Amino acid sequence: MQLERAAFSDPFSFLGPQYQSDEIALRVWMPGADSVVAIAADGERFPMIRDADSGFILSDDADFTTALYQLEVCWPDSRQTFVDPYQFHQLLPADEALTTPALMHSEMGAQLVTLNRGGQPVTGVRFLVFAPNASAVSVVGHFNAWDGRRHPLQKLDHGLWGLFIPGLAEGELYKFELKDSLGEGLPHKADPWGYHGEQYPSFASVVYDQSRYQWQDQSWQSRPVTAKHQQALSFYELHAGSWRTKDNGDFLNYRELADELIPYLTEMGYTHVELMPISEHPFYGSWGYQPIGLFAPTSRYGSPDDFKYFVDQCHQAGIGVVLDWVPAHFPSDDHGLANFDGTALFNDPDPRRGWHQDWQSYIYDYGRDHVRRFLVSNALFWFEHYHIDGLRVDAVASMLYLDYSREHDQWIPNHEGGNVNFDAVSLLRWMNEEVYRLYPNAMTIAEESTAYPGVSKPTDLGGLGFGFKWNMGWMHDSLSYMKEEPVHRQHHHNTITFPMVYAFSENYVLSLSHDEVVYGKGSLLNKMPGDEWQQTANLRAFMGYMYGQPGKKLNFMGAEIAQSAEWAHEGQLEWHWLQYPRHHGMQALVRDLNHLYTRTPALYEQDCSPAGFEWRVQDDAEQSVLAHERFALNGDKVLVVSNFTPVPRPGYTLGVPAAGEYELLLNTDDQQYWGSQAPVTVSATTASEPHHGLSYSITLDLPPLSTLFFSFREK
Repeated sequence: MQLERAAFSDPFSFLGPQYQSDEIALRVWMPGADSVVAIAADGERFPMIRDADSGFILSDDADFTTALYQLEVCWPDSRQTFVDPYQFHQLLPADEALTTPALMHSEMGAQLVTLNRGGQPVTGVRFLVFAPNASAVSVVGHFNAWDGRRHPLQKLDHGLWGLFIPGLAEGELYKFELKDSLGEGLPHKADPWGYHGEQYPSFASVVYDQSRYQWQDQSWQSRPVTAKHQQALSFYELHAGSWRTKDNGDFLNYRELADELIPYLTEMGYTHVELMPISEHPFYGSWGYQPIGLFAPTSRYGSPDDFKYFVDQCHQAGIGVVLDWVPAHFPSDDHGLANFDGTALFNDPDPRRGWHQDWQSYIYDYGRDHVRRFLVSNALFWFEHYHIDGLRVDAVASMLYLDYSREHDQWIPNHEGGNVNFDAVSLLRWMNEEVYRLYPNAMTIAEESTAYPGVSKPTDLGGLGFGFKWNMGWMHDSLSYMKEEPVHRQHHHNTITFPMVYAFSENYVLSLSHDEVVYGKGSLLNKMPGDEWQQTANLRAFMGYMYGQPGKKLNFMGAEIAQSAEWAHEGQLEWHWLQYPRHHGMQALVRDLNHLYTRTPALYEQDCSPAGFEWRVQDDAEQSVLAHERFALNGDKVLVVSNFTPVPRPGYTLGVPAAGEYELLLNTDDQQYWGSQAPVTVSATTASEPHHGLSYSITLDLPPLSTLFFSFREK
């Protein structure tokens, strides 16, 4: 019998009230039960007759077709009374709710709902899952002893399967048990739309009530919509598990992380925290980049409410929250999306399009409607239910190019014969359009490592529609320059100046991300040449140069304390180094750079416009000196000068366009930062002596391995 094998796709035709039968009024299927009694709405009891090993029937002694009834089931060691799920047939929401991404995440998966039966409201959980190629689907959990025979789902329209189970509440564990098209059983699957999940070994989904948490960030949510490209944005990239741990090595939970991190971010002057992926992922060592539960914040660090508290507290402190989002691939774990209904439901079955060789994971099929809606709905979900401020989209280049990291015979060209994945382009445009339409104060940021045009250009102008793009070229070129011994930098001068050629082609974020301090690349500090003092001075000068360049700022955690070892996800940052002056000095410098940046419009208002930047010294390769000015919208300006050699440059002259006074704002070689105490110009008045083709000039004393910031006051 199909019910006995949990292989029945139409339980409503056989179980519950029998609407078209002359003899049977009610049928239930209860494997392992000793007896079953039907209890009518008025309390009258009707013992049911065993019809098969696990089946019980009731002849038409009473009418169960409209009124609510319950079942009393006697098990060998217990008795249980509950409302029969198979009397609730109205499961599908309106078609619009099943096809509109902004609505889907409130309908799919396990939803706490109240349905009406015979005029009585009944609360419980409605399960909806998309598995069009399955021959049977059941929901299993503690509530039915993980027995797939007990709660078969009904096959509905649109490839959906559903069932409402009265009485289930928040906290119930569940999975889906599916049979493929041939009736073969598949591994139990976590809910693709699950809001909460358990860790190893169960990886079960958990019913969660999204409506319970009471947000306190109303003032943040109601703030005016602003042009983000004209704002000061300084991101602190963070891995939640390894920023700081408890004394016994355990993780901080989301609430503890909020209580410790937020005061630190406030003191350090960061405007945003960017979290590496917190979507549920089975393998901690993936850092979140192999997610299984896209709709669930990982339970390693607490409940969904705990994560909401984290975001809430950030907002109340004036700190935005950006999440890493991973639509580029998904892992092959049995309980995830892989082979979900016995077919490649979420990926292209051809490995040339559906399998990442580098990451040993599947690639979403961006051309299929259900995949596109699933991903766009997920992006919107985080903004609606968790009040996040932005998404940083991981590995965009791998999505855009069909030949990404593939040999010539390992990919399939598009219909034009090229290597662009038009389906991925379309998906990213749609995602960005929906995010900015529904959440105009949001931002989306692309990690895109190629020169693909228009990543941060609006979609109506042919772009992908992102708000910002990580400037990977700047990161590569500037670090390549800094790794050179100072005596050799004169031969690589164009390496550090070249990024300005394309600095305004996109809305850029200058990123010093986790990717640069893992897999044997060493820490930022250890990329720098020289002895202990020179290493630290190089890093200070470089950080100053970064904050003076056009582009928003991102630092991975640990950079601000000059961590000596590369990042490891096991353990925590090397906080103990702060007892030493060079590390404490670096932290003080990054703090002061952030505060200088956020209070100085010339350093951020025109990050994305060539009108905000002019070179003053670009070609002094021999002395490795660079100078430029930054401009605010009102004309205020800041002069930034870097000396990338350990040789002081007293009496260094450069041309400037107007007469006035330059006042020192910050010196990365200052003693408080463990600097050299070398002479430095605190104030300089322009001379009416043309230089570098400009009408005026100033003369400065430049400390070794330093970056200086000067304000300007016109005479």
